[in-house]
Amino acid sequence: MGREWRNWSGSLRFTPREYARPDGEDAVRALVERARQTSTTLRPVGSGHSSSPLVRTDDVLVSLAGLPRAVRRHDDPHLATVGAGVPLGELGEALYEAGLAMDNLGDVDVQSIAGATATGTHGTGLEFGNLSTQVAGVRLVTGTGEVLEISAEHNGDLLPAARLSLGVLGVVTTLTLRLTPTYHLRRRNWCSSIAWTLDHLPQLQRQNRNMDFYWYPRTDTTQIRTLNRRGEEPELGPVGEPRITESGPSHRTIPRHRELRFEEIEYAIPSEAFHACFTEIRRRILDRHRTGVAWRVLVRTVAADDIWLSPAYGRATTTIACLQNNSLPHDEYFADVEAVFRQHDGRPHWGKKHSLAAPHLRAVYPQWDRFQDLRRRLDPDEVFLTPDLARLLRDG
Repeated sequence: MGREWRNWSGSLRFTPREYARPDGEDAVRALVERARQTSTTLRPVGSGHSSSPLVRTDDVLVSLAGLPRAVRRHDDPHLATVGAGVPLGELGEALYEAGLAMDNLGDVDVQSIAGATATGTHGTGLEFGNLSTQVAGVRLVTGTGEVLEISAEHNGDLLPAARLSLGVLGVVTTLTLRLTPTYHLRRRNWCSSIAWTLDHLPQLQRQNRNMDFYWYPRTDTTQIRTLNRRGEEPELGPVGEPRITESGPSHRTIPRHRELRFEEIEYAIPSEAFHACFTEIRRRILDRHRTGVAWRVLVRTVAADDIWLSPAYGRATTTIACLQNNSLPHDEYFADVEAVFRQHDGRPHWGKKHSLAAPHLRAVYPQWDRFQDLRRRLDPDEVFLTPDLARLLRDG
């Protein structure tokens, strides 16, 4: 019997029969082939930052942490291949030493690169897609044990599925990323009123490279956060001096360090529906949940993309995330705000709390059937499909 596994927030705990830590692709293939022959399931796992049950299994849990982590450069100076299990923070340092950087990052950097891209982890900025959009190639072991290369040059028609695949097309062993030369950013954070923030939001989003804001229900105030290259900072900002100002390489400046653990529900809303959606979310929280909600609400933007299971597929997106301390109740609160998100054509973040199942998800993802056809082709014996994932992905 394996040891108990728990995720970052502590809300997901289970004990797989086996916990494996392969040190290379051949070892991954052997695990997949054995699972197929014995009719057991296998789930790959990164750092465990997600709170949805994507990795839960009674059978074999496969850590990507033991896979080689070296950064391999290409003839194209903007491409590099990296090991699937390397954490984003470690990857950022390795790329920096090579003179490279990812063009955007999320709010934390503890996730593995494979886990972050497999779930659509994102940062903020009108011009920037989620991290999966930076994937130029994927190498994975399918459910049949075949090693499959996917890139513009090899099986290019599969790339829109493989860039964000929830770990159900295969076990990813390496990723090729499209990168940019290193760059530095300056962070500035202000406290402001919710009225000023909403009145100036479109302008703030247009004028800053990266911009998001926290709304604090207890005080009905905001914290506006911006990131820009020096010399490219707009004049518009709330009255007063920023409460936080710092500068540095992008991979050290964009992510924030987190000591406190929390639960989170986040939905991606069409940007044109943001105002109506946020207005109702704010009303419900103030009317029904203000005394019990100790944490903030985070609003970010994500550019449209063509990735089949991306929450930003085909539309400019604004995300709304409701957070709650992991030691406090959240079920009633999350269910109430989720109803509002769904009224506004929202798509849930794959790695965070939500209640949707396959019939609901099929309705909001135009390429749903194409993804499912590919999943069945690459994993005909459903080696990667646990009961949780069957509920999520399989109709009927």
